[in-house]
Amino acid sequence: MTTATERIGRAITAGGPDVTGKSPLAYSGGVSEGTDPGEVFRALADPTRRVILDELAERDGQTLFELCGRLTMRHQLSSTRQAISQHLDVLSGAGLVRTSREGRYKFHYLNREPLRNLTDRWLKE
Repeated sequence: MTTATERIGRAITAGGPDVTGKSPLAYSGGVSEGTDPGEVFRALADPTRRVILDELAERDGQTLFELCGRLTMRHQLSSTRQAISQHLDVLSGAGLVRTSREGRYKFHYLNREPLRNLTDRWLKE
């Protein structure tokens, strides 16, 4: 029986599935390096995540606290900070949100590049 550490080590050295069990990205066109188009579409499928992106498009560089306040006041979303944080993790994993830390604050920024690359893929003539 192999340990999890051994399996992860083999997967990394063999170029196999990563620790999440997903295969490495085999797609090479239309989306920025390392961005899986499926991840972008999955992130956009949730209405709460789309509202978060709308908020970041309107006012970039917000903290989790600021986002939660705006989502509650402007959109009547009563999600917990933990839920919004998980949504931000999904958006970040899809490359749609980038973060930066300044002291104890973490600021979230909209990254439009994955969306641009996807639209260019089908709309480019």
